[in-house]
Amino acid sequence: MADTQQVDPKAERKVARLAKQITSFSKAHGGAEGQVAYLGERGARIVLVGEDGGWGDLVAPSYEIAEKAVEKSGITAHESFDGDFAAKVKTGPYEWSRMAGIQVGGPSNG
Repeated sequence: MADTQQVDPKAERKVARLAKQITSFSKAHGGAEGQVAYLGERGARIVLVGEDGGWGDLVAPSYEIAEKAVEKSGITAHESFDGDFAAKVKTGPYEWSRMAGIQVGGPSNG
């Protein structure tokens, strides 16, 4: 029986674009791992952590597109952002000053 699953060309292009960005991040950071988090109507967030401790994220229009992009990129995907995976993130002075500023009433977007 023939496969009748329809492919949305726009979604496939988005998957390919995200996978390319993930692969580029991975190459720049000596490898990478990721986790997909559901954002509701906004889609899904792909959190990336490089082997060097560098981190970043991408937003996909849907959870399904995010999962496909992570799979296509070939990186290891985690179910949650905790434990050994979270411990790989390295933060610098910028991140610490931003976090401290938020805690003590520093700059905000409001």
